[in-house]
Amino acid sequence: MTKENVPKVAVVHILSSKNNTIVHATDITGAETIAISSGGQVVDADRKKRTPYAAMKATEKVAQRLKELGFRYVIVKVRAPGGNKSRTPGPGAQAAIKELVRQGLKIVRIHDVTPIPHDGTRRRGGRRGRRV
Repeated sequence: MTKENVPKVAVVHILSSKNNTIVHATDITGAETIAISSGGQVVDADRKKRTPYAAMKATEKVAQRLKELGFRYVIVKVRAPGGNKSRTPGPGAQAAIKELVRQGLKIVRIHDVTPIPHDGTRRRGGRRGRRV
């Protein structure tokens, strides 16, 4: 197989918390950043950073850059804050993945890379838990 026939594959890291969504595209090794965008860069109000719409627009910017450089395939790595914080991705994660497909990129695989603690620091909330 010649070098021209090898398809270009990028890794798209999606960090989705309850407050923001960050979309970061790297090369296959993860060493070189190709494009990066976040929900806060594409909307004007702070309260809208967390919305699926903001995640969609941030992903659209990254996908356009990937297509300019000739990438056709992506590996998606979805991450929630993790650790002693929330282990579920925020509202923007699913919208970001859908937008990658909508932009014409082929998804090779989707990984959940949320860090899971192996007995680390104490969770916030105190002895009696969070009282609402």
